[in-house]
Amino acid sequence: MQSLTNTGQRIVNELSNRYNLSTDAVVHMLVAVNNGSGSMAQFNCPELGGGGQWMRGGMTMVGDMFNQGLQATVNNLCNDLSNALANNEMFPTIPAGTPGSNQWWPSELGAPFSSGGQNNTRYAVFNGRLAVEVNGQVTVYDTLDNQIGGVSQQQGGNDSLTFSSQFGTIPVSSLPIVSGNGAGNKPQQPNNNFVEPAPAPMSEPAFTPAPAVNNGASDETFALINKLSELNKAGILTDEEYGKKKSELLARL
Repeated sequence: MQSLTNTGQRIVNELSNRYNLSTDAVVHMLVAVNNGSGSMAQFNCPELGGGGQWMRGGMTMVGDMFNQGLQATVNNLCNDLSNALANNEMFPTIPAGTPGSNQWWPSELGAPFSSGGQNNTRYAVFNGRLAVEVNGQVTVYDTLDNQIGGVSQQQGGNDSLTFSSQFGTIPVSSLPIVSGNGAGNKPQQPNNNFVEPAPAPMSEPAFTPAPAVNNGASDETFALINKLSELNKAGILTDEEYGKKKSELLARL
């Protein structure tokens, strides 16, 4: 069970009695809300209908989606836990850089640009680095030329961590590991987040251009042939003379 301060244990006991839930269920929800920075939670608690999501001021989703009473219980409980986290020290202070602390990533990384978490996974994005904590084990990745917008985890396993960047949705396991052992990820795969060079254009067979045709000259030639044809029909030119002149004119084209 998660370690709590005396104040944290007292608040958990009070909420357990108020909502008629076991302390384990309340602690489970407390950890989920804490992982969501007090504003959201993803949980899987049998006493609260199994898997579900909560967002402060937003929609509450539970396994039994038509059970409005259960939705109200989850929403009220998460709001109370969020307020408790904001106003009380619920967990013992753990040194920065230690798994389980609020600053769970290696201290030399400094302050993250963004961070978040869901289920048993937390992430923090730094300049050129991505830190991921899965089941208390921290792995730091080199983000290469990716501009990371967020990390997500599909339901049903820890080997489905992905992040969004300008290249689309990419598996976290495709990034080089800087420290840690990549717990919860599939074996590292080569990074393919680069545009491949375009194939070289295929050479086209050489061809000899056709000689340009002077349309004006061809029109004049055909006009002369028509006149010769008329003279031949009129008996002025013999067939032999007409054929000879016609061949001479066509040869000029």
